[in-house]
Amino acid sequence: MAPLLNAPVRLSVVAALAPLDKAEFGFVRDVVEVSDSVLSKQVAALEGAGLVGVHKGRVGRHPRTWLSLTPEGRVVYRRHLDALRAIALG
Repeated sequence: MAPLLNAPVRLSVVAALAPLDKAEFGFVRDVVEVSDSVLSKQVAALEGAGLVGVHKGRVGRHPRTWLSLTPEGRVVYRRHLDALRAIALG
């Protein structure tokens, strides 16, 4: 298991990103149902561990932040899910 993913918000962020190439920060915030500051803190931890990539840019005049799982993040997430399944199914 990945200890970093034991936190419910971090696991939810990774789960939200798993089926996507990338997602806008606001989309992930709304899916996970947390505030900007909570999401920012959890994304920083995931980024620091190399599991999530953070990409900043603009759409017109508006700054935007996109999040994506790194290849390592996808592997760690799959392994974490496998470990949870093994625990749940005994």
